[in-house]
Amino acid sequence: MNTAIDTLLEILDLEPLEHNLFRGRSPQVGWQRVFGGQVIGQALVAASRTVVEDRHVHSLHGYFMRPGDPSVPIIYEVDRIRDGGSFTTRRVVAIQHGQAIFSMSASFQVMEEGMEHQVEMPDVPKPEDLPSERELKAKFLEMAPENVRRYWERERPIEMRPVDLTHYFSDKPLPPMQHVWVRATDTLPDDSRIHQCVLAYASDMTLLDTALHPHGLSVFSDRVQCASLDHAMWFHRPFRADDWLLYSCDSPSSSGARGLNRGSLFDLDGRLVASTTQEGLMRLRTKP
Repeated sequence: MNTAIDTLLEILDLEPLEHNLFRGRSPQVGWQRVFGGQVIGQALVAASRTVVEDRHVHSLHGYFMRPGDPSVPIIYEVDRIRDGGSFTTRRVVAIQHGQAIFSMSASFQVMEEGMEHQVEMPDVPKPEDLPSERELKAKFLEMAPENVRRYWERERPIEMRPVDLTHYFSDKPLPPMQHVWVRATDTLPDDSRIHQCVLAYASDMTLLDTALHPHGLSVFSDRVQCASLDHAMWFHRPFRADDWLLYSCDSPSSSGARGLNRGSLFDLDGRLVASTTQEGLMRLRTKP
């Protein structure tokens, strides 16, 4: 199995400390703060560990309050708010240094049949028609800025194949939308909850960047301070996170040093499997 996937599954396998109390660790890769997707994924694992197996998460809503410190463990405290006939509600608080760094509410539901409709998947090139990460690295990394190069050179658990690479190498203002194919870089266990937690982890990637496109910036730019402020996710249909999913993102607005972003995740058959929204801090620096 890919080493990065091994590491991801390890950080998602929280250590139980007490009733409703779990401990998570961060990979030691030299980051100054914990990746937001990791905290979302670990919080969802903590909540799921307190819910009976026949109920699956259908929505989560989280707020980032402080940057996470990757050098120390994160404690996840679960509040079992409600166990109803069809729905289960949990609240999770992530704690470091005695302070909350993230809070999340999640709702779980038994599987039910019902009315169905969905928007159509955008007409974009399929992942097999796009260059792989290995090809992208060989072609572009040498000319990329140092911080972009460091990011892409790491072995990562999620492979991304952007439909358009312009914003990685240009400061040209672009429309506030992007399409990226994503998948885990190796086969995951046949456990739907693991696939949901891995997708929650991946859902924090590329999303905030979308609001920077109209301003000719990216999250790698030293001209802007970026951070996730909140994150919401809805799971619509079963999926596998180790199969290709199209992450179609758009940003309807930015103002007040914040950018709003929306994402839709489609499988290869065009089924809408999940949706996301996120507001992020976009603060221009007075000095790069």
